Amino acid sequence: MTLDPEFSAALEAHSVELAEPIALKLQQYAQLMWDWNAKLNLTRHTTWELFVGRDLRDCLQLANLIEAGEEVLDLGSGNGIPGIPLALMRPDIEVGLAESVTKRAKVLSEIVADLGIPVAVYGARGEDLLEDFRFTTVVARAVGSIAKFCRWIEPHWTNVDRLLLVKGPKWVEERGDARHQGVLAGLELRRVASYPLGDDADSEGAVLQIWPSGRTGGRFQ
Repeated sequence: MTLDPEFSAALEAHSVELAEPIALKLQQYAQLMWDWNAKLNLTRHTTWELFVGRDLRDCLQLANLIEAGEEVLDLGSGNGIPGIPLALMRPDIEVGLAESVTKRAKVLSEIVADLGIPVAVYGARGEDLLEDFRFTTVVARAVGSIAKFCRWIEPHWTNVDRLLLVKGPKWVEERGDARHQGVLAGLELRRVASYPLGDDADSEGAVLQIWPSGRTGGRFQ
């Protein structure tokens, strides 16, 4: 396999530098996802420009925030983003994908098998998984509001060290709403990354880290 010139051009346009073996694996993943997209609606990002400029953009932000040896759960994985790119870019971490829609979970299992990567695919809801499994970090992208996640995670903090949520520019409004509802009581919220989403200088994406206040002995304080 060689690198698609359009993929190379998109990587260069967005100043993304990847080792060639990783870029080739990401290319294989995107092509598998697009092949499945014809049978099951997985993504609207069906060009190299959108894949790099939107999907990989978010995954790269997360990849910079995760430490070696972490056990990461991609909650509501859908088409495998961000979990599969994270596993390809960071082979020093363990990644699992949680997808409660059975058809999508089966597709993710086939994609992971075709890529030959050690990624667990759970055809289950996150709250059910966290009854039995522990993860260092739960990541989520375009799944739900801050308030929704805080309510969801509240009974499960013993099995999770932190949340990393990928958010658009409305995250400040979501934070205000979560505070108004009282769901941030006892939690810390910090913006740990911010980055431009496009040509509009005022349009920024963010990665938010959420974890329990006063937790001692954890990796993330």
